[in-house]
Amino acid sequence: MRLLPLSVLGSTSVVGVIVLLVPGQGSQTPGMLVPWLDLPGAAGDLATWSDACGLDLLHLGTAAGADEIRDTAVAQPLLTATALLSARALDVTPDMVCGHSIGELAALAVAGVLDDTSAVRLAAERGRAMAVAAASQPTGMAAVLGGDADEVLAAAVVHGLEVATVNVAGQVVLGGPLDALDALAAAPPASARVRRLETAGAFHTSAMSSAVPRLSELVAATTPGWPVCAVVANADGAIVTDGRELLDRLVGQLTGPVRFDLCLQTIAGRSPSLVIELAPGGTLAAVAKRALPGVPIVALKTPADIPTSVTA
Repeated sequence: MRLLPLSVLGSTSVVGVIVLLVPGQGSQTPGMLVPWLDLPGAAGDLATWSDACGLDLLHLGTAAGADEIRDTAVAQPLLTATALLSARALDVTPDMVCGHSIGELAALAVAGVLDDTSAVRLAAERGRAMAVAAASQPTGMAAVLGGDADEVLAAAVVHGLEVATVNVAGQVVLGGPLDALDALAAAPPASARVRRLETAGAFHTSAMSSAVPRLSELVAATTPGWPVCAVVANADGAIVTDGRELLDRLVGQLTGPVRFDLCLQTIAGRSPSLVIELAPGGTLAAVAKRALPGVPIVALKTPADIPTSVTA
């Protein structure tokens, strides 16, 4: 339990549950590391992580353009590094943590299952393996907004598409062959609209199967720590307390859907008093506001966004 900040909760301090969310691919923006570079130790951490993943994270997070950081092999370690810098600046052990897709790696580092360097290294290897899988066949993703849930699932079956993500009710992401996505857009489910996403491939579907052996090998060679807080897992919203199981679930996540709707249900069941989305914040905060009405939600974009009186 944690004492929450007056600036967030109003005039009366409240003891409650702090939840950290970690955003996934698609939330990256050019220059997103810049606000975090003046933090003590940031430059040294980035140098260490860059060596570990074979990428110049400082350049990628400060000078690289949108096209360069859209690359799956680049975006995933960059997002992990950005989230970890903001988590260390926040300096709070949460009661619960939940990452979205690649965000699960930073979430496991926050929870103590992985050290920071291992999380960034695994993110880079995961990104490279997924990029290769995506390049091997022309697939993509599309968000289906609105419509009846059963009709959306039926349309997916008809067109040979797979559910990749369910964020909240009325927001489902499907993935599969490009011609199937075109057919879906031409004949969307009733009362729904289809929006194509700028992704290299159909993540969290069988299109990523060729990436599984590499990540399996890396996960098997990684020794997990014991989580210091509750970790909510993407596949089913379960609270997982075993480090090895959490690492093994990373492999299944490659080809299985992210059920962030179930994650939010689990979080809601713990009656959170404050939810903080790590940098680059904003995407998950918007989704969480729909599922957690009345709960204070803070999105970290710069150190200035950190609540000043959250205490362990």
